[in-house]
Amino acid sequence: HVQLQASGGGLAQPGGSLRLSCVASTFSLDLYAIGWFRQVPGKEREQISCISSYDGSTTYADSVKGRFTISKDSSKNTVYLQMDRLKPEDTAVYYCATPRPPYRDRCGGGVPFGSGGQGTLVTVSS
Repeated sequence: HVQLQASGGGLAQPGGSLRLSCVASTFSLDLYAIGWFRQVPGKEREQISCISSYDGSTTYADSVKGRFTISKDSSKNTVYLQMDRLKPEDTAVYYCATPRPPYRDRCGGGVPFGSGGQGTLVTVSS
């Protein structure tokens, strides 16, 4: 059973920064691609970034490109999402997820992702 826990959310001012963490408790992140998603009540979830365990390649949604950076620390079994130049429209619950079987280690190309673990709330407001 894949278990993921996102943390690091909170309140930030517009233009500020936050760093989210995604920790895996039952498997190595070196085996799975990890996608970051966000969801606002009443809206569909949005995939905002992904890092492949196959080749380390990364993807970003246009809405966050140039502001957010995804990275991985294998020694800590953690994937990070550095969020800079935050905007009020970044306010959402953020969570991380792995691809649905039989997909595992790649991003993009319409790879479907699971529902992920418990999310963390990011609020951007002055």
